[in-house]
Amino acid sequence: MAETVWNTDTGEAVYRSRDPVRNLRLRVHLQRITSSNFLHYQPAAQRGKDIDLATFRPQTASGHRPDEDEEEEVLIGWQEKLFSQFEVDLYQNEVACQSPLDHQYHQEILKLEDSGGRKNRRIFTYTDSDRYTNLEEHCQKMTTATSEVPSFLVERMANVRRRRLDRRGMEGGILKSRIVTWEPSDEFVRNNHVVNTPLQTMYIMADLGPYGKLGYKKYEHVLCTLKVDSNGVITVKPDFTGLKGPYRIESEGEKQELWKYTIDNVSSLARPEEEEREQRVFKDLYGRHKEYLSSLVGTDFEMTPPGALRLFVNGEVVSAQGYEYDNLYVHFFVELPDTNWSAPAFQQLSGVTQTCATKSLGMDKVAYFSYPFTFEASFLHENESADALPEWPVLYCEVLSLDFWQRYRVEGYGAVVLPSTPGSHTLTVATWRPMELGTMAELRRFFIGGSLELEDLSYVRIPGSFKGERLSRFGLRTETTGSVTFRLHCLQQSRAFMESSSLRKRMRSVLDRLEGFSQQSSIHNVLEAFRRARRRMQEARESLPQDLVSPLGTMVS
Repeated sequence: MAETVWNTDTGEAVYRSRDPVRNLRLRVHLQRITSSNFLHYQPAAQRGKDIDLATFRPQTASGHRPDEDEEEEVLIGWQEKLFSQFEVDLYQNEVACQSPLDHQYHQEILKLEDSGGRKNRRIFTYTDSDRYTNLEEHCQKMTTATSEVPSFLVERMANVRRRRLDRRGMEGGILKSRIVTWEPSDEFVRNNHVVNTPLQTMYIMADLGPYGKLGYKKYEHVLCTLKVDSNGVITVKPDFTGLKGPYRIESEGEKQELWKYTIDNVSSLARPEEEEREQRVFKDLYGRHKEYLSSLVGTDFEMTPPGALRLFVNGEVVSAQGYEYDNLYVHFFVELPDTNWSAPAFQQLSGVTQTCATKSLGMDKVAYFSYPFTFEASFLHENESADALPEWPVLYCEVLSLDFWQRYRVEGYGAVVLPSTPGSHTLTVATWRPMELGTMAELRRFFIGGSLELEDLSYVRIPGSFKGERLSRFGLRTETTGSVTFRLHCLQQSRAFMESSSLRKRMRSVLDRLEGFSQQSSIHNVLEAFRRARRRMQEARESLPQDLVSPLGTMVS
């Protein structure tokens, strides 16, 4: 006989199944190999050679029959109770029965005796209702150290009785304690802040006592531990044997015995008609769930008018950093550029954050606001000509600080064009503030508060109300201050996204120009200045003599 390959991996394995756990079936096979004392003896003829375990098997040819106590195989279902010899001896006496469960076991043992006795001898089980489950959870160690001292958390978790999936209701309808504790003490919080997970446990045991001495607690060994929670997660320790070889147990005592056992999952597979019926049930369940979700959304889904684009922005004022004073707050608003943009009457396009103290982060002082805001706007494109250049909404912000006497001072102004593409965007807006020259202005700003302010915040960029050709800021002294960080989540809705390709192309041309506005607006003034300079150069060239036209034309071109 080939030498037995032992499975030394006794760790737990985790499975997940949608099938009811009551369909779980295990086959446990237990067999005595030999007395461990024999392993220390080696015949002279085999010294220096490997010992074959076949030499220790009982020899049937010599007239010695193998005892039926040497090997046992049992099929076990989930939470199936198999009594040990100790439990049979205990529950046979009705006087020893105290709880309703004890009396139930007493009746079951009497029925077993009337039907010819129990089928199992050494292999038995402890179910979720047995006392052994509680004791095992209480005595379970976290490490392999013999001198382990349980921590406070281990002791508290051991005292928690896991909720049972089939626990009985409370006797009567009277509450045993208060539902809400309005003023919990520290001890109350420590005693009740524990994890309480619905869990069922089952132990498959073996009585490895010598023949004629079955029923002693000291000979009980755990073969397998099964735990199942309400989510269908099955924990098996050790794992099913499969093709990995049997596990071994070496008993302790005067006669050390060597045992091997295997654990196999023999749950019956579902028949094709059962699988088909299950698929129909799941399909019907998913269909009902889809109908439920559709009922929550409703059928009257609001659509945009033809040729319109709706913009939704869920934004957040994240932080402000790099400012001189503490206790900052931000005033912001959104400006819709022209008549093609509109917002609902109830829509608020401005907001003010809370006052936030700063904290040091490296060389800068940062104020974290995390202030959320949301708004929506609609764009109706009426002119499809190439000369019409649509503009995108602009977000303006004003940073102010508040002192102890509730006096505020301006810390900076800034503006940024909203992103023209949907998705998540993080924008950092650099700010500046107007300033006065001289020491008196700074002293007044420090002691009294107040400083130069813009009457119109849109003056940070080119105001929408400005209709002239040149906007002069000559004489305005400014100082660069800090920056404000915004996080924007933009959504766009339009019929053109799902209509025919021709309409989609029309809207795409509009969106392309909208997308390019953020770049075009930044260089618009440069291009206009270049056109005006080129026009003046052409006028000057026409007024010059002909012999100077060619060099000048070469230079201009």
